[in-house]
Amino acid sequence: MTTMKLQRWRDLAISMNRSSRTAPFLNLRFLHEGPDTVEELFERHTAAKKQKSSSILDDEEEELLNRRRLTSTRREALHLYRDILRATRFFAWPDARGVPWRDVLRENARKEFEAARFEKDPEIVTRLLINGRDAVESALEKLAEKQRQQIEKERGGGDGGGGGGYGRF
Repeated sequence: MTTMKLQRWRDLAISMNRSSRTAPFLNLRFLHEGPDTVEELFERHTAAKKQKSSSILDDEEEELLNRRRLTSTRREALHLYRDILRATRFFAWPDARGVPWRDVLRENARKEFEAARFEKDPEIVTRLLINGRDAVESALEKLAEKQRQQIEKERGGGDGGGGGGYGRF
């Protein structure tokens, strides 16, 4: 069963490789071949635009580049949104109103993404993605630090407060 699936994937890859050699202008990047670093993401979306040439092939290449940029930006935004949803799982304690922080954070993330939904300027979109990524990483680092402090407090005998929560940061 597994061998048959593997063989089908290999056949598909070989056929795709052959078709890309016969029509070089159809050699598209796949969705998973996006930018590896924040710098590469920023570079890709803020690069100076080339002058348009009148050739049909150049117009097609320009269209492919625009589609690739758009796909990459959408993919990065979706990846960030999913990371936010995953990260909010760790914020289970309630706020002052009794609503779990997880729900508050998810609601705020949804509002921010909806507000920026129709933004077309690549520089602004890239800044939003970078700032969002930094905010998620910062929140998780602060959470991890608070948990480490709580563990140290419990191991060291603590002050007997018990707390039960992770505190605010």
